[in-house]
Amino acid sequence: TENKHRRRGGDLKTRSTELGSAVTGSPLTPTIVKKSIVLSSETRKELAKQAKVTKEERRAQIDERHKYLISRLADGIGLSEQQVEEAIISDDKFQLIEQFFAPSGLKKLLFFYQDVLQQKSNTSLRSDGSTNSLLQKKLFITTGSTENFTGTCAFFLRTSDKIITASNVSQELNFGIFDCTNGNILEGLEFFLSQIMIPALKSQQNWGAVKEGLKNSQIKDFLYSVDKFVGTLSSSRQNIEDKIQLTKVDIDIYVSNLQSPSDYITAG
Repeated sequence: TENKHRRRGGDLKTRSTELGSAVTGSPLTPTIVKKSIVLSSETRKELAKQAKVTKEERRAQIDERHKYLISRLADGIGLSEQQVEEAIISDDKFQLIEQFFAPSGLKKLLFFYQDVLQQKSNTSLRSDGSTNSLLQKKLFITTGSTENFTGTCAFFLRTSDKIITASNVSQELNFGIFDCTNGNILEGLEFFLSQIMIPALKSQQNWGAVKEGLKNSQIKDFLYSVDKFVGTLSSSRQNIEDKIQLTKVDIDIYVSNLQSPSDYITAG
């Protein structure tokens, strides 16, 4: 009797499997169903509310130090101060600014201004969780290591480990723009060095502890090395742009007549 029950149980399992195979056309196997995460309107409203609160809290923290950064960025990039402020308080890396102002803080603060894939305004999520998006220029804080650089980089550099205050911000920080439109980094670097940095260095009279300024042999050697580097950079860039050209090859022409292993050996 026990054996009959076992056989019947086995038969039932076999029949269930066969029935499942007949219905689905394949043996029954565990199936993982991927579901798109679609946020409800209530959740989106709550997230928007939280983001608004965060932005207003950050706006309340804006002081003369932040206003100095905002003013330089607006002038350098060509945006209004209101646009720059809105971009900064909306940035998820806003805390890097405070780390930059702190004593012995970050040595540099970088901003990229370039095309970024963004969701269209007033566009809700589709049923599959996707969105309509497009490229738009955006100003954002960056560490310089997580995003590809394809546009303009605005940077602030510290000159000491002092805490940055409202009274010393203009003396302790250096500001610069590095333009690599369309991702032409070598061209941007060449322009930055040859048109901005070298003229500034050659016009500088005060070299700190080094005496005689531009007449000093060490300063002359340094400026000669920088000039030589820019010349090498320019030559290398021109060689890359003018002499190395990759063309598309239609491989079908070469492999369409290869039918057997011996054909491949002969072709090789």
